[in-house]
Amino acid sequence: MSILQLQSAGGLLLLAALAWALGGFRRGVSWRVVVAGLALQLLLAAMLLNVPLARAAFALIGDGVNALATATKAGTSLVFGYLGGGPLPFPEPFPGASFILFFQALPLVLVVGALSSVLYHWGVLPAIVRVMARALGWLFGLGGAAGFGVAANVFVGMVEAPLMIRAWLARLTRSEMFVVMTAGLATISGNTLVVYALIIAPVVPDAAGQLLTASLVSAPAAILVALLMMPPAPGEIATAGDEGIPEKLYDSSMDALVRGTQDGLNLLLGIMASLIVFVAIVALINLAVEPLTGFTLQRAMGWVLWPVAWAMGVPVSEAATVGASLGTKMIVNEFVSYLELAQSGGAGLSERSRLILTYALCGFTNLGAVGIMVGGMSAMCPERRKDIVKLGLPSLVSGTIACCMTGAVVGVLTAP
Repeated sequence: MSILQLQSAGGLLLLAALAWALGGFRRGVSWRVVVAGLALQLLLAAMLLNVPLARAAFALIGDGVNALATATKAGTSLVFGYLGGGPLPFPEPFPGASFILFFQALPLVLVVGALSSVLYHWGVLPAIVRVMARALGWLFGLGGAAGFGVAANVFVGMVEAPLMIRAWLARLTRSEMFVVMTAGLATISGNTLVVYALIIAPVVPDAAGQLLTASLVSAPAAILVALLMMPPAPGEIATAGDEGIPEKLYDSSMDALVRGTQDGLNLLLGIMASLIVFVAIVALINLAVEPLTGFTLQRAMGWVLWPVAWAMGVPVSEAATVGASLGTKMIVNEFVSYLELAQSGGAGLSERSRLILTYALCGFTNLGAVGIMVGGMSAMCPERRKDIVKLGLPSLVSGTIACCMTGAVVGVLTAP
């Protein structure tokens, strides 16, 4: 094992210790949870990264992403013409000049949203999530409802997953609520996974498979960090709900397709609005702050996260670049960070550091996402609104640590 891999291994333990410290070194933390959390992260990553069958599955996932992109382009070209990827009526001045994010990349959210609803109606996604929920419950002692919520977050968004356990939300313990919220921010949904994979494919090999691995590994990381920061209170009993898969949500496959498309449209418009507003607000603050201080919000957060980048196993010479990207993710969102990574071609970063950063960015850990999650969960469970609001910012911290632990895990398993 190289020095950088040992650095990642030490950093993994340091991040776990940081989570416990931020929780006030609370008693009640189970050693079984710590061992299970660290071991499951390493085991999942090792299997998904190094087992030939899993690597072959990565290639199939990549082919699937390309097929979805090609199919979506057929629809966007029909509706938007050359703006949506159709033939240009004029010469392209330079490669990529005709690419328009909203008309060519983001419509994938519509297609994937529709397909996800159909797969849910057919029972494919519930079957996968049921298995994951039971495994997480056995390993970490989570109740069925909380385990189901965490497992669902690997495939759907931070609001959709709690919606699937809405009947049990009000009965979740405070610790379980924190686990579900942390998992919501530490993972990404299938819709956005496809979009991000398409964006970073030129600089990250097997981008779709890598992001899927990151989201899977971040699930046990989220549970571990959340339970280190907020372990169950003495005598607290886990919420039931092991039967937990909701009854059918759609009347037919066509109903699932139509409603999935509508849900995808809402998400698409939300992404567009969030990008415009949060990039604009950050730019406005930077315009006011930078002339006086000489630094931007992203740069300031990058300095704060520099030690975290180093703890993940990034060389000292590259830690500032990785820290800045993590800062952009937290202040703006991960979409912009992935976009900047793709546009820069990973300049200044080794292949290993690019991979670590790809994993660490794979989560909804930003201020805008916290607002969306808190608002959505408060609306579906108003009787727990006070708890949900109080746990909002702490879940941003815990989700960020969980994502960075995932980056450290891939650092342990990847030689320079």
